[in-house]
Amino acid sequence: MWIDHVIYAVRDLDSAGRRLDEEFGLASVAGGRHGAWGTGNRIVPLGRDYVELLAVVDEHEAEASPVGRVVRELVAQGDRWLCWCVSTDDVDGNAARLGLEIDEGSRSRPDGTVLRWRSAGFPFALANPGLPFFIDWQVPPDLHPGRAEARHRAEPEGISWIEVGHEPRLAEWLGDQSLSVRTVREARGLLAVAIATRSGGVVLR
Repeated sequence: MWIDHVIYAVRDLDSAGRRLDEEFGLASVAGGRHGAWGTGNRIVPLGRDYVELLAVVDEHEAEASPVGRVVRELVAQGDRWLCWCVSTDDVDGNAARLGLEIDEGSRSRPDGTVLRWRSAGFPFALANPGLPFFIDWQVPPDLHPGRAEARHRAEPEGISWIEVGHEPRLAEWLGDQSLSVRTVREARGLLAVAIATRSGGVVLR
């Protein structure tokens, strides 16, 4: 089990992508659309993991989707962290252990490639953002979003740690796995993400 990606809810995908490039040297690529949610994304590939920029791109579809509504409401006061995800080769076991339902998802990249995954706990993570949801990618390793090509100036080497508000259920949620997660008392949700680069680290808050 490892941190697969973190999701940053934004008002505008292109503007958020430019800001990460200008401020941190982190480039992004167009991801695709989630038709059932009314959302679209951009991907900041980091190798084994990635940052996902997520925005509402169809108001009508988003209004009919719990995910779309959460994203729209969250960014009403500005861009902010939504939740985080861990990759596992036993999504079924983790779902059974925690009483979560398995969902199957997909999105089409701009080049037409369809990415598919199985996940558990995404709706729960939206309501409890100190806890991650689980994912098992149903694609070859080279199609994982973290492996996409992007013209970074910062030469990222992956997520080094994340910071979340204190969540007493986190140890139970992760089982016997030890991840690079820092906790802060009197706070809630995903607060910060540190990314290692060849010239040092950057922290996104």
